[in-house]
Amino acid sequence: MRLLTLAHFKEGQSRTQIAKYLKVSRTSVNKWVQTFLEEGLEGLQEKPRTGRPTSLTPKQREQLSQYIKRRASEPSGGRLTGSDIHAYIIKEFGKHYHPDSIYYLLNRMGFSWITSRSKHPSQSQQLQDDFKKIQN
Repeated sequence: MRLLTLAHFKEGQSRTQIAKYLKVSRTSVNKWVQTFLEEGLEGLQEKPRTGRPTSLTPKQREQLSQYIKRRASEPSGGRLTGSDIHAYIIKEFGKHYHPDSIYYLLNRMGFSWITSRSKHPSQSQQLQDDFKKIQN
């Protein structure tokens, strides 16, 4: 995106035109062009972002992932809520997350928070298939 901005800038387009064409803010275009003019192409490289580091280590995230997968495949349905996962993290790792951050953590770990109806423990795929044949 930044290099496209520079290409359009070198062609003589205005910063407003560039922003509209690339569907980004004019402020971003101004910042990228100014950084290029001051620092060259090296200035446009992605810089490390600041932010609070994750509280769980990679090993702990793997343990949490295994726990979630194991619970999801239990015969009883394995329904987990955010508060269940939060309680597990506190119990196992002694770490405290804001309840809203649990869903963000799960998303970063590759989990989708879409629920489905759990399977009954005595559900039989064969019986369902036989029933469908009778209905036809």
